[in-house]
Amino acid sequence: MTNFKRGGRFLRWLWVFSLISTSGCAWLDAHQRQIIYRPTTGAPTEVVGRHPGDQRFFLTVPSTTPTRDTTAAPPETQRIELWWLHHADPQAPTLLYLHGTFRTVFENLHKIEALRSAGFNVLAVDYRGWGLSTPLIPSEQTILQDADLAWAELQRREPRAAQRVIYGHSMGSGVAVDLASRLRSPTDYGALILESAFTSFSDVAREAGYLTRFLDLFNNERFASIDKIARVNAPLLMLHGALDSTIPIRLGQQLFVAANPPKHWLTIEGGAHSDLNQVDQAQYQATLQRFMHDYVARQQAP
Repeated sequence: MTNFKRGGRFLRWLWVFSLISTSGCAWLDAHQRQIIYRPTTGAPTEVVGRHPGDQRFFLTVPSTTPTRDTTAAPPETQRIELWWLHHADPQAPTLLYLHGTFRTVFENLHKIEALRSAGFNVLAVDYRGWGLSTPLIPSEQTILQDADLAWAELQRREPRAAQRVIYGHSMGSGVAVDLASRLRSPTDYGALILESAFTSFSDVAREAGYLTRFLDLFNNERFASIDKIARVNAPLLMLHGALDSTIPIRLGQQLFVAANPPKHWLTIEGGAHSDLNQVDQAQYQATLQRFMHDYVARQQAP
């Protein structure tokens, strides 16, 4: 628990330094984004434990997609990497996995495998700036664009709209809420799952104290899920660790209160920010399976 508390304090200090872009200077803007998102490049060429049908592949980012990063490769050469983890059940629903800051898809494989074990096909995306995707300093804009591209691929792989599930962890919860808020359920997708979610980047920053409340006025990266969650009309499952010192549980609870029903909340006692599937594997799996049975499987077309 001590390590998680230290990690939470460290991240909050990162917020302090990331919010100092008080001018229009492009360098300061890029520096701010680098500190907020902490993108991690690189990934192993081979992954132990892959199942038959698992794939790693790339999609080209359309050349018309703009980016604020002037140091990145030309748009026509930019790409994102996706991981496809196939479930043995041909009737399994398909989940889009949207990760948070810092860790790549590879570093989230323990969470992704937990979701596959619960009964999902999983399509996971490394946004530009992470893994083997095009290296750049990401922004809210580029991350949302990459999520849209991954969503189009999921639609191609999963023709049953009601069997499509959007999942986001940490920062990825903000990506997931944004995507879901622009879609309709069940005509576009069936359900939304948020883990270690927050109301907005601003609220996370303000948790650090009075100084960051002031510095937040100059932060350009928002991910304001609290302003979008009312537009989500799909069944919602939210999970949060009681000991999360990175995103306090009360921020997740505030987002949950603002959400439309049907919705279900699970607190993992002893859970921190990224270990919920490990701290109480049985409860984690059972909750996902029950949610899938109640709100996804029953929508399956005959």
